[in-house]
Amino acid sequence: MKTGFLDKLIERLDKLDSSCLQEQFQRVIQEKGLLESVFNALHEGIIILDGQGYINYANSAAATLLGFDLQKSARQSVARILKSRSERDKNIEWDRLLNPGEGAPSELISREIEITYPARKILSFYVMPLALVTDQPRGAVVILRDITGAREKEMRVLTSERLNALTVLAAGVAHEIGNPLNSLHIHLQLLKRELENLPPETSAACQDLLGVAGKEVGRLNLIITQFLRAIRPTAPRLETCRIEEVLQETLTFMRPEIENRDVLVEVKAPNPLPQISVDRDQLKQVFFNIIKNALQAMTRGGLLTITLFSDDHYLGLAFKDTGAGVAPEELGRLFEPFHSTRPEGTGLGLIIVQRIIQEHGGKIEVHSQPGAGLTFTILLPLDQRRIRLLKAPRRSRASKT
Repeated sequence: MKTGFLDKLIERLDKLDSSCLQEQFQRVIQEKGLLESVFNALHEGIIILDGQGYINYANSAAATLLGFDLQKSARQSVARILKSRSERDKNIEWDRLLNPGEGAPSELISREIEITYPARKILSFYVMPLALVTDQPRGAVVILRDITGAREKEMRVLTSERLNALTVLAAGVAHEIGNPLNSLHIHLQLLKRELENLPPETSAACQDLLGVAGKEVGRLNLIITQFLRAIRPTAPRLETCRIEEVLQETLTFMRPEIENRDVLVEVKAPNPLPQISVDRDQLKQVFFNIIKNALQAMTRGGLLTITLFSDDHYLGLAFKDTGAGVAPEELGRLFEPFHSTRPEGTGLGLIIVQRIIQEHGGKIEVHSQPGAGLTFTILLPLDQRRIRLLKAPRRSRASKT
């Protein structure tokens, strides 16, 4: 709509007859409809606020991003809508932005917020007082943009850079620490033999000290082994098998530790499950690491529920423990190298899990309920989804002749 059109229209209302008046109002309606069509076609959300912070107008993208009813958006408070989805807008002085006052400097506010409703997204939004762009002294424009994809891409690039740096470091770590550890292990074995010739009381005390040293050497060796597995995973050797059998083999291997921690394991599996092509040894490592994490989370016993399921695309396993869970701010860091929620943890077990599942073309999801436990869900692609055969084009009758 051209600048000053409404002002000129109002000035000429007294001079217009009924037919001209109807024509002008029809033009206004058409202009309004055109603008609304343009705004609703935008991917960015646009919200117009009055001086009290209530919504005068919102386009479809804004309603979709923030999850409110577009038909009922009038007279809703933007502070209430944003506050219910994020705590980061507390520093926004809405009153000063909406009513800057004469001579007060207007400013543009920019924020990023993370919302969980109607879906988890990261939004960038700008609040611009109307006084910056029009002669309207009160009100503001809020522009919302979904930057979830950009942030996820940045995280993938950052993770890739970290892994590349760790890969360069891996060779040096293996050489500089691995060889001395092997030497320490051999000399501890020789020392253990020599202690057998000492008096029993002296030998017993030294054997205890020797046992502590041996355990620490073994722990360092485990850290190096896990580090190399996380950084340099081998390509999976796929073979067709039943996933429930691989899981049961892992549970049998871990039975002493499970019983020692007073944990009950319940497996729920429909019968039958489709067979799937996986690397048995690598998948056992995945199950071992996840179950080990669950056992360490349930310090006073508990229940580990393993649910197997399948759909048209994936075969899935959900591991749900009854531990303390993980705080929301820690969820995003579970797969960071060397990050662990336990003082004795290496922070490499879940890196190994993630890399193996990715090599299998699968996905891993984590859901936490603080105080009620953690759930790891693994999704492995079915064979028919992994390889898709295209039908040969049908020959036309003309080609046959």
